[in-house]
Amino acid sequence: MKLKKIFVTAVALATAVVATACSSSNTAKNSSKAYTPKKVLNVQFVPSSQASTLEAKAKPLEGLLKKQLGIPVKVTVSTSNNALVEAMQSHQVDVGFLPPDSYVLAHKRNIADVLLQAERFGYDEPSGKMNKTLMDKYRAMVVVKKGSKIKSWKDLKGKKIAVQESSSTSGYVFPVAELYKKGLNVVKDSKLVQVQGHDQAVLSVYNGDVDAAFVFADARNIAAKDTPQVMKDVVPIYFTKWIPNDTISVRSDMSNSYRNKLKKAFKAIMKTAKGKKVMSSVYQHLGYKDSKDSNFNVVREYEKTIDKVTK
Repeated sequence: MKLKKIFVTAVALATAVVATACSSSNTAKNSSKAYTPKKVLNVQFVPSSQASTLEAKAKPLEGLLKKQLGIPVKVTVSTSNNALVEAMQSHQVDVGFLPPDSYVLAHKRNIADVLLQAERFGYDEPSGKMNKTLMDKYRAMVVVKKGSKIKSWKDLKGKKIAVQESSSTSGYVFPVAELYKKGLNVVKDSKLVQVQGHDQAVLSVYNGDVDAAFVFADARNIAAKDTPQVMKDVVPIYFTKWIPNDTISVRSDMSNSYRNKLKKAFKAIMKTAKGKKVMSSVYQHLGYKDSKDSNFNVVREYEKTIDKVTK
């Protein structure tokens, strides 16, 4: 009975601490002490494609945001998803274009809050042709070389698979978790090869460097800009369930008033031809909608499965 009483007391205390922390955090965002960028706004992207070309494409966003916000804006590309989370934690970055899994991690550590969710045109499966339906969700897919002996996910055992870093939602988390639920632990039973950029993963399959790749649907369209043949010679054999689109997230200590200012700025930019052209070339973003943390609960469920895979 004493042990039970101690346990109940501990749980109650922990709950109180969390509630106090959340309350303090919300109060801070509304107080005069909340963070408001005044000298420069630091914005960072993650490398979903080759980092060098991505940064060049993203640079025009500096001028577009400066026009909306009235202060200088610095746009950079991180070396990885995790690096962006760490940069936001150390307050080197104010606004991060975080993919779902990285956002969940950052929010759990009270580093970032979701501001907006991206909208893109969907793709017809399995052709990979873009349609005109704006979507706030997407799927991951497993691709192989046309004519491969790999016909289904069951054939991936023992094969070499190109993946993104372990925090990549579509390049790792969703396909690894779903295949584990089906009975295939690719972490232990296949050879995972980490590459940077989903376009590079597609090209790794096309060039025969790997047997398969985990990428977002439809990453072939990015690789096809330089190598058009991939649309026919690299084919999907599996699609995951739906994943919420990537986020525009902000530092957790940022004031609510500045969050609203940023929302208006990004939405206004996407109403201009130049803004839409820039963001479409960077991440294929065609719009932004308000988002909330609960939209990413599905990602949290998949992370629990990943924990089992890596035990």
